[in-house]
Amino acid sequence: QVQLVESGGGSVQAGGSLRLSCAASGFPWSSNCMAWFRQAPGREREGVADMNIGTGSTYYVDSVKGRFTISQDNAKNTVYLQMTSLKPEDTAMYYCAARPAPCDMVAQWYTYWGQGTQVTVSA
Repeated sequence: QVQLVESGGGSVQAGGSLRLSCAASGFPWSSNCMAWFRQAPGREREGVADMNIGTGSTYYVDSVKGRFTISQDNAKNTVYLQMTSLKPEDTAMYYCAARPAPCDMVAQWYTYWGQGTQVTVSA
């Protein structure tokens, strides 16, 4: 049974930092792409960052480049999203997702999803 379990969300002031974690189980870790998406109320789900677990290559949407970092711990089958210099517009429910490589930022092509973790950034 595939499971993606996110943690690490919370409430911070603008300029603060949070680290999200996504622990995966039930599928071949190294052949997958892991991604973070977010969805704010009334808005479509958007891709934030992804990582090809096998190659280590990463991609970031322009709005988070230089502020967010996606990383992995292969020993724990866990992917992280380190978020710094947070802005109120980063407020959203953040979801971890997985699909067989290659990576992309198209939500409908992701097979597995976590339950989401809320990030709230106040001005």
